[in-house]
Amino acid sequence: MRTDGRNPDQMREVKISRNIQQYAAGSVLIEFGNSKVICAASIDNKVPPFLRYSKSGWLTAEYSLLPGATPERTIRDSSRGRISGRSHEIQRLIGRSLRSVINLKALGERTIWIDCDVLQADGGTRTAAITGAWLAMFEACLNLDRNEHGFAVKDYLAAISVGLVDDQVLLDLDYAEDSRASVDLNLVLTGSSKIVEIQGTAEGEPYDFKMLDRLLALAKTGIDYLITLQQDFAGDYFKKQIKSVGLG
Repeated sequence: MRTDGRNPDQMREVKISRNIQQYAAGSVLIEFGNSKVICAASIDNKVPPFLRYSKSGWLTAEYSLLPGATPERTIRDSSRGRISGRSHEIQRLIGRSLRSVINLKALGERTIWIDCDVLQADGGTRTAAITGAWLAMFEACLNLDRNEHGFAVKDYLAAISVGLVDDQVLLDLDYAEDSRASVDLNLVLTGSSKIVEIQGTAEGEPYDFKMLDRLLALAKTGIDYLITLQQDFAGDYFKKQIKSVGLG
């Protein structure tokens, strides 16, 4: 049994609250246990210079730990004068993950900005941010006028962490587990089970392909569950659209 009483293959309780911010085009508060992340999508009616006159849009992301998110106060990037290496890595991960499931041509010459702000961190904030960012992006795209390319979102997207802790393969690590994991892996998958990213690191002894297969198989069960929550969130309209192109 784990410290919070979960079984090895059991996720923390996941909660999704909609319409957290009045002025964002889409916003949610997503909770993986004690990890809480606000994900908001804003629409800007312009694109970066390299996309001007291309009739294509763009999506980018920013990620930050708010000062009270951790036991020791986190210094804001604005006070530090630069984005931390960790924040930069995570926001690039969020952006490229979301771009894998959106038709940028369907946006027109607009940019969707995704802001992921961690209210409370207890492990798995990047995976919660990716899963919640998809929800915010979906709602933002509902507010866009359609062009000949149709609805912008092409598929679901979610992420989860797994790890080897005390010789046990565990799903959805909290901070205490993550901090002592001998293998730590994050998986990002589409709703059609296509891999977007695998981040798997041996913190101690190297691991073999048999262990990798075990980790990935367990991670997929967690993502399958998260996708069902996204399906409930998106409703029947998007389920039908996904099925029509063979992804549901």
